[in-house]
Amino acid sequence: MPKAKAAPDFLLIAVTLTLLAVGLIMVYSASAVWASYKFDDAFYFAKRQLLFAGMGILAMFTVMNMNYLTWRAWAKVLLGVCFLLLIVVLIPGIGLKRGGASSWLGVGAFSIQPSEFMKMAMIVFLAKFLSENQKHITTVKKGILPSLALVFSAFALILLQPDLGTGTVLVITCLMMVFVAGARIKHFVFLGAMGLIGFVGLVLSAPYRVERITSFLDPWKDPLGSGFQIIQSLYAIGPGGLFGFGLGQSRQKFQYLPEPQTDFIFSIVSEELGFIGAVFVLLLFCLLLWRGIRIAIGAPDLYGSLLAVGIVGMIAVQVMINIAVVTGLLPVTGITLPFLSYGGSSLTLILVSIGVLLNISRYSKY
Repeated sequence: MPKAKAAPDFLLIAVTLTLLAVGLIMVYSASAVWASYKFDDAFYFAKRQLLFAGMGILAMFTVMNMNYLTWRAWAKVLLGVCFLLLIVVLIPGIGLKRGGASSWLGVGAFSIQPSEFMKMAMIVFLAKFLSENQKHITTVKKGILPSLALVFSAFALILLQPDLGTGTVLVITCLMMVFVAGARIKHFVFLGAMGLIGFVGLVLSAPYRVERITSFLDPWKDPLGSGFQIIQSLYAIGPGGLFGFGLGQSRQKFQYLPEPQTDFIFSIVSEELGFIGAVFVLLLFCLLLWRGIRIAIGAPDLYGSLLAVGIVGMIAVQVMINIAVVTGLLPVTGITLPFLSYGGSSLTLILVSIGVLLNISRYSKY
């Protein structure tokens, strides 16, 4: 292990803090009307997001100064704890139900979402497993099968909540890691075919998922039901034009777009800041992903490289799915937009993962 550089990737820090600042501003702007109506406090969601951001930043800088190999040593423990939490959250009377899914543990308004932390725990463990068994990665029995058995076990537990969106992010991220580790293309073609069959089966097994697919293809077929969110999102994005209506001037946040501070916050960004603001946010994400890829390429060992790939992949998948959903290119999934969407578990997890990435950058060759 080479000696750590004195400083981490400052550009990555700057981009992260800029995205976080944009997120805090937009959470307030998007939620003020709804918060005033429901809680008689326009700053209700903004104050909570600021609290989580502060905790997340503290965690990010703490983790940034922890050698990333520490995570390898605790990989099994972290994965075990997260599997336990995914089981506990399914127990009636313990898991909190929100939006139709029993995905939360906590008391009252303060809670955590175990599936969010499972994503990071699985990335940490899979980076350890793949780096230690790299010579077997081209085989199904010793390389791919053990990896995917764990991944799909976690996916199954998340699906029972049910939370297909988070489970999909987990699976795609882990498949990216397995591919980068050296798995054969023919194995991925086979797995892709099996995955497609399984996905179709999952969709057909639940009527609400079928409704989401049909509403995605033609949201105006049921404009007051399954197509409502997509239509209202497009009504926000379209009129925004080049420069938008101005910060705080959204029309759709007046209880047209349901809870716009969460999954559909990019719609409010587009409406208030226009095409220019939306592109600025996307460029920030592209810059963050570019720095992450450079760190992964320059990592001093395979474990560090795969860990960085997993973190970058997780963020990239979430961003692409969220943007595709709000623009009507994919069915509604419930995936939040990293750094911008309201949510304590998601924001904390993302900032911790950036802290890990920053620590790897202190050992990176680039």
